[in-house]
Amino acid sequence: MPTDTPQPSFVLVRPQMGENIGAAARAMWNFGLDRMRVVDPRDGWPNQRAVAMASGAGRLLDEAMLTPDLPTALDDCSFVFATTARPRGLTKPVYTPEQAMKEANARVKAGEKVAVMFGPERAGLENEDIARANAIISVPVNPEFASLNLGQCVLLCAYEWSRQTMSAEPMNYELAGTEWASAIEVEKLANHYEERLEEAGFFFPETKADNMKTNLRNFWSRMPLTRADVQILHGVLRQMVRWKERG
Repeated sequence: MPTDTPQPSFVLVRPQMGENIGAAARAMWNFGLDRMRVVDPRDGWPNQRAVAMASGAGRLLDEAMLTPDLPTALDDCSFVFATTARPRGLTKPVYTPEQAMKEANARVKAGEKVAVMFGPERAGLENEDIARANAIISVPVNPEFASLNLGQCVLLCAYEWSRQTMSAEPMNYELAGTEWASAIEVEKLANHYEERLEEAGFFFPETKADNMKTNLRNFWSRMPLTRADVQILHGVLRQMVRWKERG
């Protein structure tokens, strides 16, 4: 059975290729959506090509609502979005996918049943289909090549839905078995470089030496160094000194 998570229904209107239906199912399930409705698929239902393409998301196809026409697919919905790449001469509010899924989330939270319509691959939704929608979703794409694959369009909307409903993970680092360097470790590294650079006559002229040392300290403190980084940088300097002494 579908999950209990409140969410919009994604309605595939007269889809043509089973592979694209399967790709749409995968895109939905990638982001936790599992309310698919399929209206009058060209190649019949069930569709083995859709099942093959859906891979681990085949459950969505098993549970999809199959309807012979669009009114039946939308009859329990109180707010409907229509995805289209072209202006259709219809007076309706136009949302980006991000704006649309924000609106959808608010309505779903309020207990409404929301649907998002996606048209057939060849030409998209017809005006008659769009006339049944309350609002339009238009993806800001290259105007010289505005056509999106069915699966791509579903993926965009599903991703934007997830952004509105899932807590974003903060940026993190993969430390690969090491730890962040402590302040004292960075301090010792700075001292090591300052001493060797002093010996090499780097801080010249003398009138600028203090400012150069301050800038160098700021450089070290600004870098997110791990203990492994600190060890490598110590080793680099030691090897350069050994090489010079051999010469």
